[in-house]
Amino acid sequence: MEWEAIELSLRLAAATTAILLPLAVPLAAWIAFARNRVTVVVEAIVALPLVLPPTVLGFYVLTALGTRSPLGRWWQELTGSTLAFTFTALLIASVLHSLPFAVQPLVAAFSGLDRRLLEASSVLGRTSAGSLIRVVLPLSKAGAATATVLTFAHTIGEFGVVLMVGGNIPGQTRTVSISIYDRVQAFDYATAGRTSLVLLAFSLLVLTSIYTLQRRQKGAVWPRP
Repeated sequence: MEWEAIELSLRLAAATTAILLPLAVPLAAWIAFARNRVTVVVEAIVALPLVLPPTVLGFYVLTALGTRSPLGRWWQELTGSTLAFTFTALLIASVLHSLPFAVQPLVAAFSGLDRRLLEASSVLGRTSAGSLIRVVLPLSKAGAATATVLTFAHTIGEFGVVLMVGGNIPGQTRTVSISIYDRVQAFDYATAGRTSLVLLAFSLLVLTSIYTLQRRQKGAVWPRP
């Protein structure tokens, strides 16, 4: 197995999760508790990576990071190197591609809470941020854990987006999924099979953990009236 590719994928997944969760919590809270039509549009935009082909998302991200874009030119002037086909580009693409996997479990968990708890927190003088930290999050631990696991696992398995944005540079942008593809292209089925087996076991562990968390959440969260 190509441990270098596995290590890079783990590093990418950890960084993506660390960035997404702080962003996903307030976004999910706004979607779950706000009562206006804009939230529907925002929720649809967040869910786009679920239905959009990875190559399409990868193309737009690559275009946005290229040297012809303002962001790409600014990065090149700042660092002296291009942004596309780097680990940073992989991280940006992964954050966008995994966004719904971080937000949607949190929205589901927040929406299942009894709103009277939030009203009571407001009466006691808590701000919206204080209620989110002191009331909502403690009662949504299973949802937060599900979001964390899904985001990490989804990033590990990314292929189309990371290939479009990062290419296939050993030690820099070659993730484990791209490594498997390369081994198959080289007719090295033994190595591809061993690496695929590791990902299969990892995926099964992730799904088992998620279903366990969901069952626990049913008994831990107060139902709506």
